[in-house]
Amino acid sequence: MKETIRNFGAKVKEGFKKFWMDESGMGTVEVILIIVVLIGLVIVFKEQISGIVEDVFKTIREDTRAITN
Repeated sequence: MKETIRNFGAKVKEGFKKFWMDESGMGTVEVILIIVVLIGLVIVFKEQISGIVEDVFKTIREDTRAITN
């Protein structure tokens, strides 16, 4: 019985070690972390980004009015 428990413990330990060392999903994790950082930056600088976008669209509207007149 003790030997069975030791074997089971060793298998669990080995499985955990393989899981921990497996890097096949690292690309996905990295992409998700980059997206989270970008979303955080957008939230922090929302007002500044909105101001820049509004200025750009205002300039575009003014330029298109000048062309059509």
